[in-house]
Amino acid sequence: MKPFKNKKAGILVFPGTNCEKDLQMALEEYGFSVDLLWHQNSFSTQHDIYFVAGGFSYGDYLRSGSLAARSLSMSSLKEAVNKSITTVGICNGFQILTESHLLPGALIKNSTLKHICKWVNLTPSGKWNDKLPKDYALPVSHSEGNYIAEKSVLEELESEDRILLRYSDEINGSLNRIAGICNSNGKVIGLMPHPERAVFASNDYSYSSKLPGKEFFDLVFQSI
Repeated sequence: MKPFKNKKAGILVFPGTNCEKDLQMALEEYGFSVDLLWHQNSFSTQHDIYFVAGGFSYGDYLRSGSLAARSLSMSSLKEAVNKSITTVGICNGFQILTESHLLPGALIKNSTLKHICKWVNLTPSGKWNDKLPKDYALPVSHSEGNYIAEKSVLEELESEDRILLRYSDEINGSLNRIAGICNSNGKVIGLMPHPERAVFASNDYSYSSKLPGKEFFDLVFQSI
């Protein structure tokens, strides 16, 4: 059964994006019609949900996501956000959302100064506290996943239950162990882990009986 066969999803793609096909396959598993939206073009905001995929936009030149945030397609994405269309940034997509000020804070180099590529345990928090399993886990792959923000921003995120996922253990220096957050109305979501890599049993090596990526998408799709 394809529960979203009448829905459309848009995925923003930049030079250096490399997770758009993984994401497209995951969305098509749910029945979505998927459009890959090239960075140089504006687009009509007629999709039911938008994703900013992971990878290394513009080779992470200057700062991860800083050049992508200035692309023409981001102007259209901001229009979609203003219409309260659900928007999800994954890994580099999260970085792009912060660089474009659609989410607060910034993501800098991991405290280890090393690329981290592994499964990590996550603790659902805030608005997602009771929405995902307590023993949740997803794969990560990033060099700049260290979330930072001013004290006032952290206090706001905490008080408004906008920290959705935390690393169960400190892995990259992120303040408050932040792995994922949302904006004030919950319609813009950014996270460093990769749920699209944990949707199919064929690529879900460590948690093949759980498919935690599907649990993530099942939750996000409730908002559309």
